Amino acid sequence: STLPTLLLLPKCKSQNHVNQIHARIITTGFINNTSLTTKIILNFISSPHSSLLQFARYVFFSRHAFQDSRERDDPFLWNVIIKSYSHGCEPIRALTLFSDMLENGVSVDRFSFSLVLKACSRVGLIKEGMQIHGFLAKLQIGSDLFLQNCLISLYFICGCPELARRVFSRMENLDSVSYNSMIDGYVKCGMIDSARLLFDRMPLEDKNLNSWNSLIWGYAQSEDGLKVACELFDNMPERDLVSWNSMIDGYIKCGKMEDARHLFDRMPKRDVVSWASMVDGYAKLGSVEIAAAMFKKMPNRDVIACNAMMAGYVQNGFFKEALAVFDYMRGECNLKPDATTLLIVLSAIAQLGYLDEGRDIHGYIEVNRIYLGAKLGVALIDMYSKCGSIEHAMLVFGNIEEKDVDHWNAMICGLAIHGLGELAFDLFMEMGRISVVPDDITFIGVLSACAHAGLVKEGLMCFEIMRRIHRLEPKLQHFGCVVDILGRAGKLEEAWKVVEQMPIEPNDVIWRTLLSACNNHGNLKIGEPVAKHLISLDSSNSSSYVLLSNMYAGFGMWSNVSRVRTMMKERNLKKIPGCSWIELEGIVHEFLVQDKSHPQVTEICSFLDYMSTPNSEITHSRNSDLVES
Repeated sequence: STLPTLLLLPKCKSQNHVNQIHARIITTGFINNTSLTTKIILNFISSPHSSLLQFARYVFFSRHAFQDSRERDDPFLWNVIIKSYSHGCEPIRALTLFSDMLENGVSVDRFSFSLVLKACSRVGLIKEGMQIHGFLAKLQIGSDLFLQNCLISLYFICGCPELARRVFSRMENLDSVSYNSMIDGYVKCGMIDSARLLFDRMPLEDKNLNSWNSLIWGYAQSEDGLKVACELFDNMPERDLVSWNSMIDGYIKCGKMEDARHLFDRMPKRDVVSWASMVDGYAKLGSVEIAAAMFKKMPNRDVIACNAMMAGYVQNGFFKEALAVFDYMRGECNLKPDATTLLIVLSAIAQLGYLDEGRDIHGYIEVNRIYLGAKLGVALIDMYSKCGSIEHAMLVFGNIEEKDVDHWNAMICGLAIHGLGELAFDLFMEMGRISVVPDDITFIGVLSACAHAGLVKEGLMCFEIMRRIHRLEPKLQHFGCVVDILGRAGKLEEAWKVVEQMPIEPNDVIWRTLLSACNNHGNLKIGEPVAKHLISLDSSNSSSYVLLSNMYAGFGMWSNVSRVRTMMKERNLKKIPGCSWIELEGIVHEFLVQDKSHPQVTEICSFLDYMSTPNSEITHSRNSDLVES
């Protein structure tokens, strides 16, 4: 009997279970029982466990596809397998399978077409989608209302609203799905006027919540349209959570938190999206305490809500608090982090310099086999770079198979902050060799690297490559890097000329870069007018006064030093103290200039005094280390 095997199918969850089922049906001969193998396919094909899904496909291709002539007339099982691809991780395979069906004379039905159109939509295959459209036009089912609606969705998703409009205008029959697909498509393409025109023309019986919600969401995306969205919202015959959340989201995007809060308080029922939107809105306005209070009041919290709270903390500089939410999320809430969660957490870790925690997240990514492409790989490279482990950053970069320009940028910028200018420049040249097109961020990274490494010739060459070869218009940051390159090299006249000839107005950062270079190289002729200009631009920034005072002191101009310091006192300006920190055994210790708040400050100062005194034992140890290295 096949009954014992059938009873085991719902209990299967792992590769080991699959192996046992496979062995059982082979040894019993039930592998030839098409009824049983069909049930195995149907049980396993929608499983979240990849081993079960792969086995279902294996059984189909080895025991059903092209095996039984009766199945050529019934595409049911074929459609089940195609759906596993079109709605899964390999949508392109759905097209391949669809082509196999046609080539081998297997019947296709409306569901076969809808699934393959879905696959084209997911990966933006407009050319293939148009070929399927052309094929449909030759068939009797080509005028099927369901398939016509699928074509409208395909063309909008692929960014072809005119093609969608043509399909819609030629349809003999229309339903609410047809209208709503067009309205939603117009809204998402930014064609709100076309959406409104169609909404007003739409038969009353076809208008439903989706029609109203799509239009409200479209108008609520801009401050100009918010008033129209409010009118639509007030005139709706009925409202659901989507209606309320769309309006709240619109108010928040326009910075109208009071109106958003008023609407939130009026809601008859709230969901996680409502709460998360409010948390996100308050956090973006800098009201972190209110955001945190709302987060605590939430009756239920999901990953999206936790992400909103963590992102709010990170945006406002509360990095430790963001990590506390992450720990709470994984611990008390027992929620599984998604890619967005990991991006936020890595950003917080990078800012704090918590290398051990960063390694833990990297380990979690590897254990769970999370794809390191796109933003997550960039965040991991950035985290290791900022936490001081450039070697790990380079390993991550090397292990990413499909690198885009963002990965290259992260690695170049990482090398730059570690002073490895030559490696950064070599990496930039490698981009050119393998035809990776750099963007403006690439050039900021490589120019900064050249500045820190004293690579004047290479830096100026990169600036020319940017302008002449890639036709990129330099921004303030690029000019700032060039001024820094020349200033560090003592080419102050050239740096001054660059600032004077800039096509855009130099900001205070560029002037301060030039002033710092003048201070380092003792050039009062350029430095004094630059400092005075900076003070006129921003009289509340103490750094300009300090640099000017240092230059005067360097030339022994003590009366001028006294005058500058008097100006600072009159304007109640104080020099911002320098800060450094070090991670030791998972704890980050922070030190400010002349700060004595650390609990072990006495022992630290005592040891530093001991290190700085002439000591034969320490001197011998240092010399030995130098010889060995």
